[in-house]
Amino acid sequence: MQAKGILNSESPTEAASFPIAAVRAAFPALNRAPDFIFFDNAAGAQVPQTVFDAVNHHLLECNVQRGGRYGQSREVDATIAGARQSVADLLNARDPNEIAFGMNATSFIRLISLAVGQTLGARNEIVVTDMDHEANIATWLALERNGAKLLWWKMREDGLLHVDDLVPLLSSKTRLVACTLTSNAIGSIVDVAAAAKVVHQAGAEVFVDAVHYGPHGLIDVQAFDCDYLVCSGYKIFAPHMGFLWGRLHLLKALPTFREDFIPDEPPGKIEAGTFIYENVAGMAAAVRYLEELGNSLGAESAPLSRRTALEKALTAIRAYEQELCLEMLDVLRQCGGTVYGVADTDRIEQRVPTLCFNLPGIPPSKVTEELARRGIAVRDGHMYAPRLMKRLALSQESGAVRASLVHYNTQDEVRQFGNVLAEITRSC
Repeated sequence: MQAKGILNSESPTEAASFPIAAVRAAFPALNRAPDFIFFDNAAGAQVPQTVFDAVNHHLLECNVQRGGRYGQSREVDATIAGARQSVADLLNARDPNEIAFGMNATSFIRLISLAVGQTLGARNEIVVTDMDHEANIATWLALERNGAKLLWWKMREDGLLHVDDLVPLLSSKTRLVACTLTSNAIGSIVDVAAAAKVVHQAGAEVFVDAVHYGPHGLIDVQAFDCDYLVCSGYKIFAPHMGFLWGRLHLLKALPTFREDFIPDEPPGKIEAGTFIYENVAGMAAAVRYLEELGNSLGAESAPLSRRTALEKALTAIRAYEQELCLEMLDVLRQCGGTVYGVADTDRIEQRVPTLCFNLPGIPPSKVTEELARRGIAVRDGHMYAPRLMKRLALSQESGAVRASLVHYNTQDEVRQFGNVLAEITRSC
């Protein structure tokens, strides 16, 4: 069973009509070195011109501290408030005060884990997975010194986490289940809505790491019915920053560090210190880019609501990326590559176009070096998921090759990538 709203496939016609030329024109970095193929998007995506403009405007016109009575400071206040509403619309949050800004997703995971660690009591069991980024594992393992007991929700051989395997781990002692929405290494999607249903029946909470899914499809915290969710803006076409969503009443109840003059209310109690205002402005601009993309896809004469436009954009992105993913799987099959996770084209809706693979008899580092020499950027190693590498019988030191695509990549780039892989396999 898969989460409604995440895995719904669109028709090939919808994917074929995706405005790829206009999309690529919106990203200046893609046009500065047109022969360079960037397949390392899981480590951080490029940004559209609107994001550059927003960051530059902030630094030039209002690079001041918020909370002042003068005009530039009030503009910063307005920018932050607007960004909070933009991200709330992106996630379908009920209240913009459920959104907190900060440095990155990892720092927010740690913040929530520290708070949860102070509220364990009789519910001292936390469930983690062996498919997650280490940031969503080690932060919870650290609570063992607070008396937490960790249980493991393990991936099956099909490259997925199954809710049927989670159910036996839940009891009256369960405090929280921490899981990814999509594996940053192998691209598998987790049915968080189904997980949330059984977790809530056990009286526990769900913490979702949505960092890797962010650029690939629609996030809906109400449909997911999770309790906390983190993302990284720099994966969603924004500068380096992170944001947290949590149910308002849960954020209010969390014991967090705050300076005495900060009210014990979200989002202020979650945002310790000064975050990077220009990057938050850039995050709002990234949402605006997606909104404009959604409006450009329809025949409506009047602009859509922001949420409706985002739904349209991210649904189209999801459909287009599935076509890219099918092409990638075919290329890797032709090269004799081993794809980790979902490799069956009939199950394409269960993954995003992030593919970890190895070529027979060729070290991952050699593959990435050869690709780099030909102007193609991919990554090798453990992908910050060493436990997953072990689960896949791969060493932490060598790991695998990861090619990660987003909606500004093209089928022609995939074919060029395939041609180079074929040359590598012939020459090694």
